[in-house]
Amino acid sequence: MSERPPIVRRVLCPGSFDPVTNGHLDIISRAARLYDEVVVAVFVNQSKSSMFSVDERREMLLEATAGYGNVQIDTFQGLVVDYCRSHDIPVIVKGMRAVSDFDYELQMAQMNRGLAGVDTLFMPTNPEYSFLASSLVKEIAKWGGDVSALVPAHVLKRLIERTGAPG
Repeated sequence: MSERPPIVRRVLCPGSFDPVTNGHLDIISRAARLYDEVVVAVFVNQSKSSMFSVDERREMLLEATAGYGNVQIDTFQGLVVDYCRSHDIPVIVKGMRAVSDFDYELQMAQMNRGLAGVDTLFMPTNPEYSFLASSLVKEIAKWGGDVSALVPAHVLKRLIERTGAPG
């Protein structure tokens, strides 16, 4: 009798990560404990202006997740379900900060399920990060506010360099 190969449980954590925050990393680390492989994919959106290039965001994520042996960083453009299909990933994980996140993400999850049979795992954020959004971090940093508790040190350094704000 031949042995079956082990099932590898894979999940996708998509986002813009402009920049990656401690809230993102909380979701990624929790997903890494639940799944054999976590693919963190930076979404390339040509119509949206970003503070950091896709390559910079990828580099920041690589550094932030270097301690996880089961996390990979990638980039993608197009439909997330197409990425999932082409990489054999059956589940998307999304962090939920508030009910307003759920309203939008539920529609996306139902559409993804209908289009490609891809399921979505909604993971409530740690209450410590429930207010945290990359857009707020950028705005606060731009005006010289202290975001040191909201992002990893290497991301803080890049924010200070990019905004010219005092650290």
